[in-house]
Order: sequence, then C-alpha cells, then structure tokens
Amino acid sequence: MIGQRKIELKTPAQIKTMRRAGLVLAKALDAAQAAVKPGVTTADLDKAFRAVLEAEGAKSNFLGYYDFPATICVSVNEEVVHGIPGSRVLEEGDILSIDGGAIVDGWHSDSARTVFVGQADPEDQRLSDITEEAMWAGIAAAATATHVGQIGDAIDDFVSEQPGAPLGILEDYVGHGIGSAMHQAPDVLNYRTGHKGAKIKPGLCLAIEPMLVRGTIATKTLADDWTVVTRDRRRTAQFEHTLVVTEDGAEILTLP
Repeated sequence: MIGQRKIELKTPAQIKTMRRAGLVLAKALDAAQAAVKPGVTTADLDKAFRAVLEAEGAKSNFLGYYDFPATICVSVNEEVVHGIPGSRVLEEGDILSIDGGAIVDGWHSDSARTVFVGQADPEDQRLSDITEEAMWAGIAAAATATHVGQIGDAIDDFVSEQPGAPLGILEDYVGHGIGSAMHQAPDVLNYRTGHKGAKIKPGLCLAIEPMLVRGTIATKTLADDWTVVTRDRRRTAQFEHTLVVTEDGAEILTLP
C-alpha cells in the first residue's frame, strides 16, 4: 500500500544537488525542443538531449530503466507517454511531449513539456495551454497544501472550470515523489479522489505531471510494451516539473 512506502525528506545539501540535476535537465530539454522541426526524427531529439547530459557529466535516469532504450520519451499526437525515440519523422502540425530526467551525484530530476511542430492546431494549442496551467495549479497547491491529495484537487478543479470543450485527465499515470530514485512515494494524483493522501512537509520533493486528452481517458499499450496511446486516437499533452516543498512554499528544481 502507498501508506507503507517510506517518504524521503531531503536535506539542504541533497536539495542543492537535485537543483543541479534539474538545471542540467532543463538545458537538455531545451536542446531537444530546439531540434523539433518538420523532417527530423524522434531519434534526433534523443540525440540532442543525450549530448547535453554527456557534456554536463550527468546521467539519464530513463536509459535502461526497466530496459527502456533511450534517454527521453517522445510521445507524438495520440501517444500519451513512454514513446520510444526512433525513425518516426515529425510532420507539420504534430503535437509531442518530451519527457526526460537527469541524475547528478545520485540525485534525480524529472520534467516534461509539450511542443509543436510548426503551426499548432488551435484546439491542440488550447489542450497544451490548459495542461501547462493545470500543472502550475498543482504546483501552487503543493506550496500551501497540508496533504498531497490537495494537489490533485487543485488540478481537477482547474481543468473542470475551463470553458469550451471538456478535456479528460488521465488517471492511469500520475506524479510521484523523487530524490535518490526517480519514482518514490508518495503518488501524486492529478484528479480529485476524496482521499487526503500523504502529509506534506518541508524537504519533500515531488514531480507533478498532469496529462490531458481531447477525448476519452481510455488508453492502451502498444506492442513495444512502452508506448501508451489513447484508444480513441485523440491527441494528448503533458507537462511536468520537479519541486521541493520548503518552509516558505515550494521551489521548482527543473526551471532555470
């Protein structure tokens, strides 16, 4: 049970190292995003990301994780998460999430962003904007909340209040604790459940990562055993930052 998993509270020195990992990650994601254009492959984005990690002396926490074969996940259009970079060629109008992580001296960071290839479809742009704003709603809640469940409440409330066509919040994939490992307790749900969840204390580090869809929230995993897609093939978006809860609120560790 989640309540039986130990929650790791970080010391100031450990948080400082996680901040270094977060800054390297932000730089690597910037490089991958800069490589996005029509005609490049998703493997090209992984190459750009990997080059920054190598130059900075950091390691990928994705590469080799349960045998994952790349340093980032690149999930295009109807792909929700865990897309494997490869020979897929990006086309004008594609929407994609780039999700990556870095390790510095044994401490982890995790972040994701949604980007477009060329001109965005207006409804895809709306999807991306609301997903990003939902992440910030969750981060703001983490800065003041007493329990982790309030983060999901804030995300759910924000998304539900948006005018226009309703968007779905994926429930199969959630945020998480992070620190000496990439995935730790507690789970950070992106939706309201009525459960308080773990208590929030200074030194708690979380990766908050809402994933929204334009259609239904049903998903399936493809034959590669990694790539998750929406069953209705509608498009998706994801944003994620790693943060630490402090005495005064919260600090984003993956934002320069």
